[in-house]
Amino acid sequence: MKIVSYNVNGLRQRIAQFGSLRNLLNSFDADILCFQETKLPRQELTADLIMADGYESFFSCTRTSQKGRTGYSGVITFCRVKSAFSSNEVALPQAAEEGFTGLLKNSQTSKDELPFMADDLEEFSKDELISLDSEGRCIITDHTHFVLFNVYGPRAASDDTERIQFKKFFYSVLQKRWEYLLHQGRRIFVVGDLNIAPFAIDRCDAGPDFENNEFRKWFKSMLIENGGQFFDVFRAKHPDRREAYTCWSQNTGAEVFNFGSRIDHILFAGSCLHESCDHSFVRCHVKECDILTQYKRCKPENTPSAHRWKGGRSIKLEGSDHAPVFMSLHEISEVSLHSTPSLSARYVPMVHGIQQTLVSVLMKRKVSEQIKSCKMAPEDDAMDVTCEGEEPVNRAASSATSPNECRFPPSQVYKGSILKPNELSRGSSQEAVSKSLNESEKSVMHKCNKPHKKGRNSQWSQLSLRSFFQKSTNLDNDVNGSSYTDYSSSQAEPSQPNPQLHETPTVSDHSTSPKQCSLDTDACDQDLAGPKDSSTKEEKSNVASLEWQRIQQLMQNSIPICKGHKEPCISRVVKKQGPNFGRRFYVCARAEGPASNPEANCGYFGWASSKSRNK
Repeated sequence: MKIVSYNVNGLRQRIAQFGSLRNLLNSFDADILCFQETKLPRQELTADLIMADGYESFFSCTRTSQKGRTGYSGVITFCRVKSAFSSNEVALPQAAEEGFTGLLKNSQTSKDELPFMADDLEEFSKDELISLDSEGRCIITDHTHFVLFNVYGPRAASDDTERIQFKKFFYSVLQKRWEYLLHQGRRIFVVGDLNIAPFAIDRCDAGPDFENNEFRKWFKSMLIENGGQFFDVFRAKHPDRREAYTCWSQNTGAEVFNFGSRIDHILFAGSCLHESCDHSFVRCHVKECDILTQYKRCKPENTPSAHRWKGGRSIKLEGSDHAPVFMSLHEISEVSLHSTPSLSARYVPMVHGIQQTLVSVLMKRKVSEQIKSCKMAPEDDAMDVTCEGEEPVNRAASSATSPNECRFPPSQVYKGSILKPNELSRGSSQEAVSKSLNESEKSVMHKCNKPHKKGRNSQWSQLSLRSFFQKSTNLDNDVNGSSYTDYSSSQAEPSQPNPQLHETPTVSDHSTSPKQCSLDTDACDQDLAGPKDSSTKEEKSNVASLEWQRIQQLMQNSIPICKGHKEPCISRVVKKQGPNFGRRFYVCARAEGPASNPEANCGYFGWASSKSRNK
């Protein structure tokens, strides 16, 4: 079987990149896929984002909005299965859990009922422990032979003491959970973006103080070569490989020169599956473990090193700023029959409901917006129409309804309607719905008062200013003799656009006053002016073009030249809070890379003038 770990840096973007979620998943040809940093708020989850045919999914989303972290992290595990019910496949878990404290599964659980909670955690409250799972950073799936942790580790800047403490707390409690499972004799896989590069060989710019980082020390203490219980599976297979990175800075284009770090890992702890075997699990069952470099945004063969990563000569980099890591296992026997755990996305009401009613919602949307506002009574009482001034009971279904529109008692909603709710949900064709809608709309709008009808028909006339100077098409039939669209009534309420209003008028009103004509100079010039005015317009366009070229040249001359390559720099703005926040500066336009590479960024830096800063 094959397991993949991938920080997608936004699942929506990756789905758009591959065309669909299923295309994305199938591209890996894997049995289990663990994604991190999905950036999917729970309230925005839909079936097309987290469910695909042939896969069961288990997700965790951010539950907090502190410091703008809503929709920031998030993890999801996809398991490829032939059957979600009564299956003996290892890929289909027999149990699943969101988070790792055990408190999200049942909010009534007390700390005393969690056996992995050690005495050194008694100082923390239940709410503090729940906060570890509130950022959507872990999903646990039990695959019988092993327990799989899909983890997105917290990032903490060196000067952010609050996040540093959170990161320490996060890994301290997570380690307690691992130790508890290992004490029970379970095997554990930990995959994901842990935001830790353990060794100097795993970091492009490892300095003299690299080894002193407390999180690196913790990571290495977990490894079996330092007395811990975990294998770093990639290093076990490739102990001496250099420049094997999985993450690159987006802001500096470091991927062009492979100037990154290895922070995406696959760790394993536990015994071999073979009975009476002294060999390790990695030696007996891990066939291969490597980085899927074909998923990198920047391909060396497509990006000459002399090209700047940002600017007119750069190419578009499509994809995540991480590369996936995979592991293939062999000699993994099947397990006993079991079905999908209840945590699966297929059993989540908000997702399941959207999937069941998606077609009917799309087909009924236009009907609900236009017909619900003017509900029809029984045919024998069809003329008994009154306008009510109260607010709609169902705001969601009547978002386009004005409080002053015609409406009927709720009990009579569908009595006179051509389309009934059950007919809409039975898969009626779009053509039938459209035809029925037009008939219903005509009948309903005939019974509504005239001012509303006029407002609904004329609102979209604002799409073209020329329509203000066009005579009404039904001028001869208008009993009031009105020649122009009523601008005030056209803003009365929102409505569906009239396709006829988008057509170009063939007859202009030459009686339009000069003041009205000034509203749309181009239109009036074209309709009322002669060839001389056309040439004047063309001359003005040429003058404007020359002036814009002059401005661009001035801007180009103000950009400094980097000292290393004698090329124009690029400007950036300080986004970090502090005395220089918002200040503009210039840097070398080339991608970041090793200092030994003359084609890489030369390190030029210069502040913009104070005048630019004040702007």
